[in-house]
Amino acid sequence: MSRRLLIVEDDQDTRDFIAKGFSEEGYVVEVASDGREGLYHATDGGFDAVVLDRMLPGLDGLSLIKSMRAAGLKTPVLMLTAMSAVDERVKGLRAGADDYLVKPFSFQELHARIEALLRRPQESEETPSLACRDLEMDLLTRKVTRNGREITLTPREFQILEFFLRRKNRVVSRTMLLEGVWDYHFDPNTNVVDVHISKLRRQLDEDGADPVIETVRGAGYMVSDG
Repeated sequence: MSRRLLIVEDDQDTRDFIAKGFSEEGYVVEVASDGREGLYHATDGGFDAVVLDRMLPGLDGLSLIKSMRAAGLKTPVLMLTAMSAVDERVKGLRAGADDYLVKPFSFQELHARIEALLRRPQESEETPSLACRDLEMDLLTRKVTRNGREITLTPREFQILEFFLRRKNRVVSRTMLLEGVWDYHFDPNTNVVDVHISKLRRQLDEDGADPVIETVRGAGYMVSDG
């Protein structure tokens, strides 16, 4: 089962270097280029670990991790910094970071540190599962069932369904999906949302079951208990 990793780094070369390395190691990688975007993704949940730059535009790394911990997120965080002073590392650890790595660094060391964090016993999240009617999603095992039938989803389909379930009984627009799932901050006139929603519906609504994802005409989609 693939691990989900969030990389929050404003330097594109560094961000691409880390993302490429972990993707090649089998991780499902999401990226953010500034602190506010990073916090949006981090609080959306579902990540196994976060690689976080110390100096970020919009919201610095220390503030971001403090916000994560204040929101009750226990996701392991490894903080990257160009500042090697001991007091800077202490600030990061006190803010809630689980580990610290000084730039420049080798990917092998970063990978080893993330693997070490993931081996640590983690406290249970407050919401280890999500549900709607007869559909259940276990965020720890990444298992999805409907009326007892296990449904095999791709990592992207799992992301989309999780995005809906976390916003149950609320309308979700195409723009929200593009930004929250694909990290598009504009509408590139793509039908990627429609294609994935159509495929996800076929997976969820077998045997004539009531649709899980409903279309809200002119607004988007909704998953509801009603």
